Amino acid sequence: MAAATILPLELVDRCIGSSIWVVMKGQREFVGKLLGFDDYVNMVLEDVTEYENTAEGYKKTHLAKTLLNGNNICALIPGGQGPEA
Repeated sequence: MAAATILPLELVDRCIGSSIWVVMKGQREFVGKLLGFDDYVNMVLEDVTEYENTAEGYKKTHLAKTLLNGNNICALIPGGQGPEA
């Protein structure tokens, strides 16, 4: 029996409508509901919490919606709750 193969974009597609934790290059991370993405993995999230890693700890900012540039994404964690969870 052959193992089922799932491609990366298929996995991201399955995350639409659910929570995702996005780790960006630099000091920022985002947790929100994935509304959609394109072939370059540019992402639109809603009900977003932005975490900025500072010397004093994480600075949290709430955003209604945001567009993330796929070029700056390091990791995607489906169902992730963010760095403080």
